[in-house]
Amino acid sequence: MGPIGVLCIRRTLADGRVSGFVSGMGAATADALYGCIAGFGVATISSFLVGQQFWFRLIGALFLGYLGVKTFCSKPAEAPSKVAGKGLAGAYASTLILTLTNPMTILAFAAIFAGLGLGNAGAGYTAGALLVLGVFLGSAAWWLFLSAGVGLFRAWFNEPRLRWVNRLSGGIIGGFGLLAFLSLVQPVPK
Repeated sequence: MGPIGVLCIRRTLADGRVSGFVSGMGAATADALYGCIAGFGVATISSFLVGQQFWFRLIGALFLGYLGVKTFCSKPAEAPSKVAGKGLAGAYASTLILTLTNPMTILAFAAIFAGLGLGNAGAGYTAGALLVLGVFLGSAAWWLFLSAGVGLFRAWFNEPRLRWVNRLSGGIIGGFGLLAFLSLVQPVPK
């Protein structure tokens, strides 16, 4: 469970299942985009993203730190956020950006796709498109399952418990931001 999972759980508890699911769909969209890049062997875009990983990681670390502090300091919602408008668009956009700022995701997809034989010229666009669709649908199913499952326990979380969820979630998300920042300072072992 990474920072996106923690963020989606927190949003599900604070704002409802729809908010948690929409947040997860931002991550699923980013996974599908990176899957497209890796699956269709777009080497120029892949190498650009990997070559600029320092800046992507720095932006991701700063954004995670910001979200961690904001979540840690936030008061529990007295009522769920409205299920439309800026709230859901912001939830989607923030997880999309967070997931896109992790260029290591594209390396993971490239390795998996290469193992399945999709990186070469003979694999065909249909196989690549089906695999990318599978990545998106699998990711979307995971976020639906997570938000629905966590939503079952939502009634148990009163204001004091939600305050602790905010503190714990903020600490975890901020910790991931700190780890991401530290990974910029220390070389990552290969």
